[in-house]
Amino acid sequence: MALFPELPTFLAFCAAAVALILTPGPDTMYVLTRGIQSRAAGVRSALGISTGVLFHIAVATLGLAALLRAAPVAYRAVKYAGAVYLVYLGVQAIRNDEFGSADAAAEPAAGSFRRGVLVNALNPKVALFFLAFLPGFAGSGPDSPVRMLLLGATYAALTAVYLGGVAVASGRVGALLSSSTTTARLSWLGGGAMIALGAALAVE
Repeated sequence: MALFPELPTFLAFCAAAVALILTPGPDTMYVLTRGIQSRAAGVRSALGISTGVLFHIAVATLGLAALLRAAPVAYRAVKYAGAVYLVYLGVQAIRNDEFGSADAAAEPAAGSFRRGVLVNALNPKVALFFLAFLPGFAGSGPDSPVRMLLLGATYAALTAVYLGGVAVASGRVGALLSSSTTTARLSWLGGGAMIALGAALAVE
């Protein structure tokens, strides 16, 4: 097999990847929440999550995801760390009124990329998903790891495009809400959503 997957295989992978990316999940909800805070925060979060996808691709390629699957204690440790981090972000958003004030949102937006990376990287389910998803398209042989990385980079790029669109759309909604009487409730809504995502990850 060539270093790069054959065109029919690549197109099939792209179709499957788009279907999976469009499925609502924690990443989409997180970017949606940050986008309401500000368009800049949403776009940076989207790029951060896409970078986190690359991290999981590398983990799956190196076989470390198999270790998480074989070691329940390690899996739970990473999962709970991710849950705690999401809850922490939600509490901070409420305390600092990140969503209700444009001035308060400016500083957190600068760290949105890093937060997006951590939100995705601390979800072990993503690593296990790629461990199961990529080999079927990458095939076998000595070039298989390289093909997995190439396909993973494609998945990350598609993720960035979609979540970037979500961020821009939700940013427009946030701009409309910022001039209304609902402004004061945005921090509770956005922070509460992140706390709920963290709780869901912990009990899942």
